[in-house]
Amino acid sequence: MLVPLTRQKFEQLVPLIATGLQYKYYWGNFSNFLQRLLISVVTVVVILLVKALFRLEFGSIVFVLGVISAFFWLWYPVFQASMRNSQCRRYKYSGFFRGRVLDWWITDQLIGKQETVNSKGELVIVENREKQINLEIGDDTGFTIEFMAPLRPAHKAIARGQIAEMVLMSNRADLSSIEEFSDIYFPSRNLWVSDYPYLRRDFFNEVGRRLREDQQERPRRRRRRVEE
Repeated sequence: MLVPLTRQKFEQLVPLIATGLQYKYYWGNFSNFLQRLLISVVTVVVILLVKALFRLEFGSIVFVLGVISAFFWLWYPVFQASMRNSQCRRYKYSGFFRGRVLDWWITDQLIGKQETVNSKGELVIVENREKQINLEIGDDTGFTIEFMAPLRPAHKAIARGQIAEMVLMSNRADLSSIEEFSDIYFPSRNLWVSDYPYLRRDFFNEVGRRLREDQQERPRRRRRRVEE
């Protein structure tokens, strides 16, 4: 089932400003935080040195730049998530898709390489790999998509035949060509599968609930008409 969404609903689902989950995604680990903090400190020091050496008269501008630089470690994840959201919001059309898990499998994904030296002084290349869950989602019309995300312990609950919901994005009004899709939600397990949390999950759950109620209401209306 694929139901077109209005532009207003789509922009509510994919907000312009980062949500808490999106901010957490780009916050990263402690190493990422230290890198941002180092950039903040170095930038502030450079601004102070330039001001002291050249005696700049643009005090207000320098102050604003200093504040922005000092809090770079805090606001940069918001900027990264907002930019990623804006890329999705460039698509003109979207739709709410409900299908079922046709198949799933686990793969190893190469996420990076590191060069190191062993005890013999030889150069060794270490591959960093991460297990990924691959999902094939489809509906009765024959439409299918393949989705890949980092494997998590909660994914053990996924099985073939389970209902899966997501948002599809396209530049065609009839959604005949899908350009991008969001994270996947399994309502029976209250489980999200994703790498990046594109959607406002509270609003998506509400949209899904209403569509499920409408779908259940249609057969009842048909039965009433037949009985009459």
